[in-house]
Amino acid sequence: MLDRDLAALYETETKALNLAVKRNLKRFPKDFMFQLTKEEFEDLRLQNETLKTGRGQFSKYLPYVFTEQGVAMLSGILNSDKAINMNIAIMRAFIEIKRLAFQQMDLRTQLKEIKDQLGEHDVQLNQIYDAMENLLDEKASKRKWDDRKRIGF
Repeated sequence: MLDRDLAALYETETKALNLAVKRNLKRFPKDFMFQLTKEEFEDLRLQNETLKTGRGQFSKYLPYVFTEQGVAMLSGILNSDKAINMNIAIMRAFIEIKRLAFQQMDLRTQLKEIKDQLGEHDVQLNQIYDAMENLLDEKASKRKWDDRKRIGF
């Protein structure tokens, strides 16, 4: 997102936002924030009519662009009510994600235990089936013995 869009989102001025960023540059590595080149800004300006650059309109400086992580970090350094509320919401979201991850890990553990128990039950059921087959085979062979043609007495 562009710095001016974030300034509007956080209900602060673009100048104040950029000043806060410059005071906290260590918090914004290149994968959190970067400045557009002149060519990139011109391409963006041509695509979007609202990015007019003229006397008294917007900044004469090239805008900064913030990634998702940069937006989250920015909410922690700005003092507007909107930024503070956004930072609190981000922290709550991280806590909820952590809770869900632990819950998912617990479910995985439970599923593994169930799978292991089913594996044990399969072995036990196979042993029961084998025993039943042996009993049936013994009965069949005994029946054959009892039903055979008798010789002699």
